[in-house]
Amino acid sequence: MSDKTIPFGRPWIDDGDREAVLKVLEGPILAHGPQCKAFEQEFGQILGDEAHCVSVSSCTAALHLAYFHLGIGPGDEVIVPAQTHTATAHAVELVGAKPVFVDCELTTGNVTAEAIAAAITERTKALSVVHFLGIPCNMAAITDLARQRDLKVVEDCALAIGTRYQGRHAGLWGDMGCFSFYPVKHLTTGEGGMFVSRHPQVAASVSKQRAFGVDRSYAERTLPGMYDVVKLGFNYRMSDINAALGRHQLTKVPEILKRRRKNFEQLKSLLWKIENVVIIDSPGEEYENSYYCLSVVLQGALKPHRNAIATALKAMGVGTSIYYPQPVPRMKYYREKYGYRPEDYPNAAAISDGSIALPVGPHVSSDDIEFIARSLEKTIKETHT
Repeated sequence: MSDKTIPFGRPWIDDGDREAVLKVLEGPILAHGPQCKAFEQEFGQILGDEAHCVSVSSCTAALHLAYFHLGIGPGDEVIVPAQTHTATAHAVELVGAKPVFVDCELTTGNVTAEAIAAAITERTKALSVVHFLGIPCNMAAITDLARQRDLKVVEDCALAIGTRYQGRHAGLWGDMGCFSFYPVKHLTTGEGGMFVSRHPQVAASVSKQRAFGVDRSYAERTLPGMYDVVKLGFNYRMSDINAALGRHQLTKVPEILKRRRKNFEQLKSLLWKIENVVIIDSPGEEYENSYYCLSVVLQGALKPHRNAIATALKAMGVGTSIYYPQPVPRMKYYREKYGYRPEDYPNAAAISDGSIALPVGPHVSSDDIEFIARSLEKTIKETHT
């Protein structure tokens, strides 16, 4: 066992974050108030002028709202990456539609326009695009395909704050983008998410749908307690406590991204020569990574020892994770409902079964990066001999 401990993820919480939360607690409004509105505006400034933002209780809520707003339901199909978090597929299931899974590239973990095109049927209504580990998909090719086939594009940007393709931020290529503020993400609100659209009318409609379909917020009511319900909706609102934390977190985003990139590049430089170890990374300069983590895919003789290597790293004090533990169609719920053919998702399985995600967050120092690299090399050598 090691005395050193490097968590895989740790939120960067400082006195400014604490003061922002306490200030809300001292006031009269704790939910769906001015902090949420300000957070939406400031998050939009991070993304770009096209972004119209709606704060919500989670990224899953944002995804659910996306398909609900589009009117997708029973009898419809949505193409979904096999290599993603189950929430990406759950959002499709929750509106009664069928997720149609497609395999990913081995080098990036992302779906391609070619793989999507092969899965389109007359029932396909939308494409779900995930920027795997914050590595952007080829959105030019995917959105061109969507336009040709009259399909909507929903971007799952859970790990993609700072992700850009051809200079445009993730979430602003498709029709809708969905972001996560879970504690180990680039910024945190404790729990929460953001729905984003380039179309102001879409954001305005979803803003009502996330709050019961009520026609006006409490601040817009001339008589307190009086309102109308103009559409079906949910209670997917964010609290002002969460939003206040998120607002202060936004001030640290440039530094967070700077540290993540530095750590990723340093760790990559120390690992890239190890035999049977492939690093998942962006394919070129126009693909700007958010550097959520550094994921190595073990191949050849190392692959059967993935779990043993991850366990040994934990004992040495290196926190790790796996993105993701199984291709979604191989998980019990989806396997039993739709069946599973391994030959359909070989790359997703190779990543799920052979990868280890290593920490590069702002809590990790340069010395920590060297320790992580030495630990992995040592563990591989001991496992392989």
